[in-house]
Amino acid sequence: MARLALLSVSNKTGIVDLARRLVEEFEFNLISSGGTAQTLKDAGLPVTKVSDYTGSPEILGGRVKTLHPRIHGGILARRDIPQHLTDLENNQIRPIDLVVVNLYPFEETIAKPGVTLSEAVEQIDIGGPAMLRAASKNFAHLTVLCDPEQYEEYLQELRQNNGTASLDFRQKCALKGFSHTASYDQAIAAYLSQQSENTYNLSGQQLQSLRYGENPHQPAAWYQTGTTPTGWAAATKLQGKELSYNNLVDLEAARQIIAEFTDTPAATVIKHTNPCGVALGSTLVEAYQKAFNADAVSAFGGIVALNHPIDVATAEELTKTFLECVVAPGCEAAAQEVLAAKSKLRILTLPDLTSGPKETVKAIAGGFLVQSADDKIADSGEWQVVTERQPTPDELAELLFAWKVCKHVKSNAIVITRDRTTLGVGAGQMNRVGSVKIALEQAGAKAQGAILASDGFFPFDDSVKTAAAAGITAIVQPGGSLRDQDSVKAANELGLVMVLTGIRHFLH
Repeated sequence: MARLALLSVSNKTGIVDLARRLVEEFEFNLISSGGTAQTLKDAGLPVTKVSDYTGSPEILGGRVKTLHPRIHGGILARRDIPQHLTDLENNQIRPIDLVVVNLYPFEETIAKPGVTLSEAVEQIDIGGPAMLRAASKNFAHLTVLCDPEQYEEYLQELRQNNGTASLDFRQKCALKGFSHTASYDQAIAAYLSQQSENTYNLSGQQLQSLRYGENPHQPAAWYQTGTTPTGWAAATKLQGKELSYNNLVDLEAARQIIAEFTDTPAATVIKHTNPCGVALGSTLVEAYQKAFNADAVSAFGGIVALNHPIDVATAEELTKTFLECVVAPGCEAAAQEVLAAKSKLRILTLPDLTSGPKETVKAIAGGFLVQSADDKIADSGEWQVVTERQPTPDELAELLFAWKVCKHVKSNAIVITRDRTTLGVGAGQMNRVGSVKIALEQAGAKAQGAILASDGFFPFDDSVKTAAAAGITAIVQPGGSLRDQDSVKAANELGLVMVLTGIRHFLH
């Protein structure tokens, strides 16, 4: 008797070609439900509708199609147990050798603006996950496919193994089936948990094992959330070594900074998640040169993010020093040829550098912490000038640039800039005075006429006086200290501009 394949897919990519090969090359019989059956019939392929095979019509508007003993008996029967085979025969059930199923587009539905709860619920697949789980459980006796990318590999398996798929292949497909249903259920649970404050769900599919974590003695892996690749999972690596755990952490830090600058060419160089340099330029190569030269010593071995596609001039500059990774929204073909000279340099393209996670999650002993992402867009129109001296338009633009960078520096954070370029960065110090001193020392004589941004308020006026003595002319800070007036008074006495944003950006 011919083998039986059950095809029931929401995403019909490649299904006709697969079905044709199954029928013409391997003499399968096909059963199929709903729209899949119609698609195969329209393609001139012999197919039996599930409702005809089971003798039970689709009911409840299609909510019940494949939930039937003739379907699940054929999937779950073990061919090595005589009683199972007897049960199949007594109930006129054919064993099913191949199950091809993918699921209703739940994630795509909830991603649409204004989707209602009832619309989302109707895209919760029931029969599909049931068949996937059943077929995955019984991989010892049949094959399950849930991704169009598996179709050709399955056909090759049949061709290389006298018309049967190997046990190793079937087990691999079963794992993908269970991962697919787990991710699907997670998406549903995450969506519904948004209606409740008491539940938070987190899961992912492993993309790859990493060589190690932050240090060689720490195992690590990279996971993708959701069934559709987004963010770094959707990036294209044009060349270079495999990405490491630290690469990915630093790339995300670089992405977050470069996402602040969408129009004017911008570049940032990252080390250990803090910026060595950030700059804007009239061209991309100018922006990169300014960012690199802001702290060329620290930039060695850094991570670079660019907000415009890499051109030849920028590529030539990137090859002049040792870098770990470069990411940009694109890369010109000629630029890629230049970068090929540095074959170990990881070059990634990520067209959308602005979209990031909506929450951040941190593990702690016995649980984890969740907070919304710090994605508030800076708007200088909402700021308050608290000094007698008002900022010029150029000073205000410089203050906004510095504030955007400071947001992404580990607290306590101080950033000194001029000409839309970082001159000094004080990061991660235990007190703000220390961060000010580090940033000013790094800026040196260039601090004359520069501006200073602080991610938190100044509880005392000492840092304001230190900044003024070094040549700083304007300061942007959140305000909110009980002693704000002391800092404002010092700024007035020293002829500085001081602007309060009303929002802080601590980064731990």
